[in-house]
Amino acid sequence: MRALIVYESMYGNTRRVAEAIGRGLGNGGSSPDVAVVPVTAAADQRAADWDLLVVGGPTHIHGMSREATRRSAVDVARSPGSGLDMEPGASDGGLREWLESLQMDGGKAAVFATRADGPALFTGSAAKGLAKALHHHGFELVAEPESFLVDGQPHLLAGEEQRAQQWGQSLATRLGVVTPQLPTPDER
Repeated sequence: MRALIVYESMYGNTRRVAEAIGRGLGNGGSSPDVAVVPVTAAADQRAADWDLLVVGGPTHIHGMSREATRRSAVDVARSPGSGLDMEPGASDGGLREWLESLQMDGGKAAVFATRADGPALFTGSAAKGLAKALHHHGFELVAEPESFLVDGQPHLLAGEEQRAQQWGQSLATRLGVVTPQLPTPDER
């Protein structure tokens, strides 16, 4: 199975989740059959060349980012004492724009988001909008949209990368790819 993971990340959290999902899909290591690319490089990929498209991004104001929310994220990172570093190309364009230009209709897909820790009713989730956009393009979702949680700093909560890797493995299993059980952190 060949899987393309396209992500948008402001401060690195969504990238870390995407990479962990990629490890899960690729049997715990890097695999030539799994590509993890930022949305800014996704135009170089043909979605039709992949068996599974996994798309994920940060939740901004209850949904997918927009140009204004990306500018706001840059302003926050530039604030004195923020301690945040912007991902390369983070303000250059996002998943919303990429999905609007997507030329492929149909295939298998899965979506995820990073969002603040708290009830989804209050935090929202970009995964809902991503799922709707992919459905509009004729994609079949092979799993329920998934959210990975960040704290108020924002940093991934403990255990979220491991959970993302396990989610990637569950996607591979669901699609009939036999994968060995990944070790838990206690077994390493």
